[in-house]
This record gives sequence, C-alpha cells and structure tokens, in this order.
Amino acid sequence: MFNLFKKKEKIVITQEEFPDEIASVEYLESFNFSKNLKNLKRKIKNKTVVIYGAGVFFQAIKKHYDISDINIIGISDRRFEGHEPNEECFGYKVYAPSELKDLNPDYVLVATKMYIGIIEDLYYDTLKDTKIKIKPLLKKGFLTLLKEIWG
Repeated sequence: MFNLFKKKEKIVITQEEFPDEIASVEYLESFNFSKNLKNLKRKIKNKTVVIYGAGVFFQAIKKHYDISDINIIGISDRRFEGHEPNEECFGYKVYAPSELKDLNPDYVLVATKMYIGIIEDLYYDTLKDTKIKIKPLLKKGFLTLLKEIWG
C-alpha cells in the first residue's frame, strides 16, 4: 500500500489502482494539488465548469480528491467528436470540443499533465471570441512550465 501525506490530509492508494493512477496522484501532490484545489474551488464557486481531458489523470483526480462541490456540467475531449446523445464519461455528460461554445460554461478546466498546447488551442481556436475562462486544473509554477515548453 502507498501512503501519500500532505500536512493533515492523508491520501491512501492501494496497489489495486493502475500504476498510471498512482503516478498521477504522486504527480498532483508534488504540486501541492490539495491546497490549490481548495483555492480553485473558492474562485469558481457557483460557476459552471466543463472539464477538458477525459483520461487517467482526471480519473485519478475524481477518485482521490473531493470535487463534488464543483459545478461540473460536463466533460470534453477530442475523442468525443461524434459521440452518442446523452453519452457519459466518469458520470458526466460528454461534449466534443466543438460543442463548448454553444454550451457556454463559465470555465473550462484543463485536466491534463501537459496543458499549455491545449489551453493555447482552446483560447485561439475552439473558444475564440467567447468569454469562457480557460484554466488548468493543476496549477504549476512558471519555471516548471518553461521547462515543459522548452524541454
């Protein structure tokens, strides 16, 4: 059994989890995600949110962190282009990125480890000329982002 500790909070991951899920939680905690999630929740309180990114990373967040008080109205991903009506993923209605403008949420939270390119695409293409705010679900420091961009 893995135990990840962060101050008074304790996250327990059993070995029944997928290795990618364990790595995702360890990665999240390396950026103090528990604390940053609390701050994010205050900022987006009473706002509508769509999660962008329907992979193992978001699955780990949903499973190991309390996001129930975030008003998530759906989840979007490129793989949902041409989805079935009322299709769901992780318990949320799915939307193709092309549907986000019409859905018009207050926020799109990008739930991927590497998010710069996705945010850029959403800002300059998919959500261009909208008032929809785009934020990463995982807050990283400036130097970390530079390292990821320039390798």
